[in-house]
Amino acid sequence: MKRIDFNSMAYFVAVCETGAIAKAAEREHIVASAISKRLAELEADFGVPLLERGARGVKPTAAGEALLFHARTVLRSVDRLHAELSEYAQGVRGHVRMHANISAVVEFLPEDLRVFMANNEGIKIDLQEHLSADILRAVEEGRTDLGVVSASDEVEGLEYFPYRQDELVLVVRPDHPLAAKRETGFSASLAYDHVGLSQNSSLYTLLEHAAAEAGLTRRLRIHVTSFDALCRMVDVGLGVGVVPRRVGNFFASALGLRLVGLTDVWAKRNLHIVVRDVASLPAAARLLLDHLVRADAEVAVSAAG
Repeated sequence: MKRIDFNSMAYFVAVCETGAIAKAAEREHIVASAISKRLAELEADFGVPLLERGARGVKPTAAGEALLFHARTVLRSVDRLHAELSEYAQGVRGHVRMHANISAVVEFLPEDLRVFMANNEGIKIDLQEHLSADILRAVEEGRTDLGVVSASDEVEGLEYFPYRQDELVLVVRPDHPLAAKRETGFSASLAYDHVGLSQNSSLYTLLEHAAAEAGLTRRLRIHVTSFDALCRMVDVGLGVGVVPRRVGNFFASALGLRLVGLTDVWAKRNLHIVVRDVASLPAAARLLLDHLVRADAEVAVSAAG
């Protein structure tokens, strides 16, 4: 099979999305006969029909659906590559890809990245929030340079560096029976309805395990994907929730909620930075890793003092 031309893939995607070669040709600013020729070449190269042609237009075959999925992925990657290289031409000196869990994104990374970027103006950071399992997979597959996950989420073969500790607290409405307490055990909250994060999150797994250890279950009325959504659900009375204290402080002030400390040992969690191989990190990513590790050490020294 010959190497596939990116333009041919783009024309194929356009035909699938518009449902007609003529409409695709208009969208792509090319004559319809040129697109038809490219499609015929694609089908010859793969040796299978890619489109079903009928009176109401065209649609992809099963093989065409497979090509459509991969073509979109490839074309998005090419667009990102072009955009990134254009940034280098405009003066960017490095590009770091970083995935982090919601706790790190909300609690610690904003301040640390602000300082880093102020001192390294030519470095661009692509930070994405993901669930811990997805972050580890992305690091393993080389789709991101750095990841930040809970210390409990470890995969053999990756390298880990300590990065901050967060404290989990219970967030409740001011009229809730637990609101008058300064702290409580997690098991006491299980007498009430809970608002939970996504089932794929490390916090969800942690709390489910803690409930099982206590011989109880969480009565989850609703699942959400972010801490702000969780706090809003608590605010309207759908249950109590567990969030990092720094997150809770913000929403408690904004929504008039109360924070109740958790006495359980697991309520204090360590976050780690994870990489696939420090030695093979791009220079910009290594600079950011060093900065984050150093920032964690400075916080530890400050706390000890």
